[in-house]
Amino acid sequence: MMMWRAAGGSIRRVISQHQNQQHRFYRPGHGVFGHLPDPPKRVFESQGGLTPENAQRVHLINAFRRYGYLEAQLDPLGLRNVEKVPELNPEIYGLSLDDNVKSGYSLNDLAEQLRLIYCGPTAIEFMHINNWEERQWLSQNFENIIAEELRKEELLRIGNLMLKCENFDRFLATKFPTLKRYGAEGAESMFAFFSELFEGSPEKSVEQIIIGIAHRGRLNLLTQLMEFPTVHMFRKIKGRTEFPESADASGDVLSHLVSSFDYKGAEGNVHVTMLPNPSHLEAVNPVAMGKARARAWSMNKGDYSPEERSARTGDSVLNVLVHGDGAFSGQGVVWESIALSQAPHFRLGGTVHLVTNNQIAFTAESSVGRSSTHCTDIAKAFEYPVIHVNGDHPEEVVKATRLALAYRERFRKDVFINLVCFRRWGHNELDDPTFTSPVMYKEVEARESVPRLFLDRLIEEGITSEEQVKEELQKHTEQLNNELKKVDSTAPIDVSHRGAWEGFKQAPKAIETWDTGVATDLLRFIGAGSVKVPEDFDTHKHLYKMHIDSRLQKMQSGEGIDWATAEAMAFGSILLEGNDVRISGQDVGRGTFCHRHAMMVDQSTDQIHIPLNELVEGQKNQLEVANNLLSEEAILGFEWGFSSENPRRLCVWEAQFGDFFNGAQIIIDTFIASAESKWLTSSGLTMLLPHGFDGAGPEHSSCRMERFLQICDSSEDQTPVDGENVNMRIANPTTSAQYFHLLRKQVVPNYRKPLIVVGPKILLRHPKAASRIDEFAPGTTYRNVISEDVTSAAGKIKKVIFVSGKHWIAVEKARDERGLKDSVAIVRVEMLCPFPVVDLQAVLKKYPGAQEFVWSQEEPRNAGAWSFVRPRFENALGVRLKFAGRRELAWTATAIGEQHTKEAEEVINQTFA
Repeated sequence: MMMWRAAGGSIRRVISQHQNQQHRFYRPGHGVFGHLPDPPKRVFESQGGLTPENAQRVHLINAFRRYGYLEAQLDPLGLRNVEKVPELNPEIYGLSLDDNVKSGYSLNDLAEQLRLIYCGPTAIEFMHINNWEERQWLSQNFENIIAEELRKEELLRIGNLMLKCENFDRFLATKFPTLKRYGAEGAESMFAFFSELFEGSPEKSVEQIIIGIAHRGRLNLLTQLMEFPTVHMFRKIKGRTEFPESADASGDVLSHLVSSFDYKGAEGNVHVTMLPNPSHLEAVNPVAMGKARARAWSMNKGDYSPEERSARTGDSVLNVLVHGDGAFSGQGVVWESIALSQAPHFRLGGTVHLVTNNQIAFTAESSVGRSSTHCTDIAKAFEYPVIHVNGDHPEEVVKATRLALAYRERFRKDVFINLVCFRRWGHNELDDPTFTSPVMYKEVEARESVPRLFLDRLIEEGITSEEQVKEELQKHTEQLNNELKKVDSTAPIDVSHRGAWEGFKQAPKAIETWDTGVATDLLRFIGAGSVKVPEDFDTHKHLYKMHIDSRLQKMQSGEGIDWATAEAMAFGSILLEGNDVRISGQDVGRGTFCHRHAMMVDQSTDQIHIPLNELVEGQKNQLEVANNLLSEEAILGFEWGFSSENPRRLCVWEAQFGDFFNGAQIIIDTFIASAESKWLTSSGLTMLLPHGFDGAGPEHSSCRMERFLQICDSSEDQTPVDGENVNMRIANPTTSAQYFHLLRKQVVPNYRKPLIVVGPKILLRHPKAASRIDEFAPGTTYRNVISEDVTSAAGKIKKVIFVSGKHWIAVEKARDERGLKDSVAIVRVEMLCPFPVVDLQAVLKKYPGAQEFVWSQEEPRNAGAWSFVRPRFENALGVRLKFAGRRELAWTATAIGEQHTKEAEEVINQTFA
C-alpha cells in the first residue's frame, strides 16, 4: 500500500485559504492561515501499486519541494523578478486543475497548498541532498513548521527586541551623526534569529555557543542581547580606549568589540561567546570553528568525550557564523571553511549559518556580485540545506531558526538560513547608495522599517498597543541617555585572561630565560615509548629499522638525537606534565620529509596508532595529529582559534613548505601578528615553516622570514635596558635540542606568544644538527645566540661572521677549508625576534680584537633577516655589518642546479672576501 508519505514526507497542517495579505500572522482560527485536515489517505492509495494518476501527483509534490523556492516571495523590496517555473505547472504532468478525485480533493487544492507551503515568505532547498532520510525529515518538518503559530508572548518579545535595536541605531545617529555604526536597519529580523537561537539551544543540550560575525548589526547584538555595557560602547565611540592603562594594547575599531556572557532562558542557560574579527570579511569563520572544536576538547565533549558510544560530534558546543551576502559569495575562505565541516579533526557536528542578505555588497548588487541564483548556493555543493526567509517576516525567521537547530541536532551537519533583507543606508551610514543603486533605494526610502511594520501587525492583532510601544521606546531611550551620562565617570575593565586563561598574563618587557629541561631518564622513557606499537600491529618494514630501532639506539646511547626524536620528547614531556598537544598540516603524521611518523598505519588494516597517546596507563592528555586538506587560510585560521581557547595546550601548524603560508596571509596579519595588541587575545600557536636554499626552486626554498620580521613590533633603536614585549617570536634553530626547548617554552611560562619557527629541511637528519641527551637535561634552555668556544684564541679573532639557520654549516666548512679557524669566528643568531641584544653584547666582548663584522645569509639581499638585523646591530650594538648573500631577486631562489651552485659559491666568497 503506497501513500504520499513515500514521496519523502507528508503534507500536513496545510493552508486552506490564500489572500493577498503579506503582513499578517499564521494563526489558527483567524487571520490568514487556518487548517484543513490531511488529505484522506485513500486519495493516494491504489490497488496493486501506485496508479499513473497518483504518480503524477507525486511528481508535482516533488517538483514544489525541488523548485518551489524559485517562485517564493522572498524579496522585501519586491525588486526580484520571480519567473514562473514550468515544473510547478500541474498541466505539464498531463493533469487538469479541475481533475477531482473521489474524495472531492482536487489537484487545484493540492497545487495551491503546495504553493502556499513552498512559495511563500519562507522557502527551502533540500532536494539536492543525496541522503533520503534527510530529505524525508526536512520535507516533513518544513511542512509542519510552516503552519506553526508563535505564541503572543514570543511575538511581543521579538517586536520589543527589534524596537530597541532600531531605537539604538537612531539614538546613535542623533548623538553621533558622523559615526559609522554599520547598523542593522533593514535587517532587524536577524535579532529574531539570535533570540530564538539563545532560547532554543539549551533545549538541544547546547552549553556553549561560539559566534563569528562581521560588523553589520554587531553593536545592536552586543548591547541589546549580549549584555555588553552600553556605557563602554559610548566610551569607545567618544574615542576612549577599551583597555586599562596597565594593558599593553592599542585596541581596535568600534565594530570589532566582543562579549562573552551567560544567557538565561526559559529552557536553561547557555554561555555565548562572540569572537573578535578583523575587517577582512569571512576571515573569522575558520577561527570560530577552531575555537568551537577546542572548547569541545576542554569540556571533554563530542569527539573528545571518553564516552565513545554515546557521544556525538557537536555535543554541547554550537558554532554559529553570520555572513554578508557579498562576502559569502566572493571570499575563498568560505569554501575552504565549509570544506572542513565534516573532515576528521576539524568537524564540529554542524554549524548554523545566517546570511544577512542585503542584496548588495559594498556597491555591487547581486546581479554583478555573484554568478549564482542565491548567495547561499555554495551550500548545495556540500549537500547542506538552505532555508530562505523574507526579512519582512520576523516570525518566519524564528521558525527557520527552530528548523535549523532541529536539523543540526538530528543530523549534525551544517545548515544555512538566507535572510533576504535590505540595507537602509549605504555600506555605512555616511555613504550615499543612490549613486550606484538608485532604483533599489527608491524602494528603500518609500517603505516603513521592519520593526514598525511588525509592530503595526501586533497592534492590529491586539497583542500590543501604540501606547505600549511608545512607553517601551521612551523607557529604552531614557536608559541610553543615562548610560551616555556615565561615560566620563566609568573606567575601562580588563576582561582578558579569564576562564581557562585565569592565572596567565601578558609577557614582560624582557627576554626571559626559562628552564625547559627535562630529566634524562624520563626523556629516554618518552623516546622509547614514542615508537612502541602493539604486538599485533603490522608495522611498515622500513620503519622497523630506520625509525623504531634507530630511535631506541639513540635513547640507549644518548647521542645523535635527531629533530624528530627531539620533537617526540618535547611532545611527550608536555603531555605528561598535564597539557594537550595538537599538530596540524598537510601530511604531518608522517611529515613532509618522511621524518616524523608520529602516527603509524597498520599495513594490513589501515588502523592508525599514535604511540605518544599510550605512554602511561590511563593517560589523560593526548596528542591530536590532524592531517588536513590542502588549505592554508582556513586551516591556519582554525588553528589560531584552537590555540586561543586554552593556554594549556600546544598547538602546532606545519606548512608543507615554508612559503605555503602565503595563502593565509590574512590570518597572519589580522590574527596571529596583531590579536594581542588589538583585542588582548593571547595565543601560543606555533608555525613550523620548512626553509633552506638547496636548489629546490622559488616555491620550495624560502619561508619568507622577512615578511614575519617586518610585521614584528620590535624597535630598531632599542637599548639593552629597554626590553620588549614583542607581538610574536621568530626563531631559526640549528640543533634538535634548540627545537626541543623552543617547543617547551611555548607551554612552560605563564604567558603565551605566537612562535614562528624557520624550520629545517636538511637539518632534520644532518649529524651537525643532532644533539646529546644532556643538552635536554634540567638546567638547559633555549640559547638565543650560539658562539664558538674560542677562549684560547679570542685575541686573534679579526672577523666575526653572523649567520642564522643552516647556512652556518656551509660557512663553517668554508672557513675551516681556508684555514681561518683561528682568525674568523662564527656566531649563530638563533632568536631573531625579540632581538637578543644582551646575548650579542656578551658574545662581542669575547672578540676584543675583531675589526670586521659580516652578516652572511643564503637568502637574497631583499629577503632573509638582513633588513631586520642591520639597523639593530648598528643602533643597539654599535656594529656596522657588511652583507654577504645573493643579490636582490624578484623571486626567492633559482630552480636551475648550476645557477644555484654558482650563487652558493659566490655567497661564500663574499663572506670571506
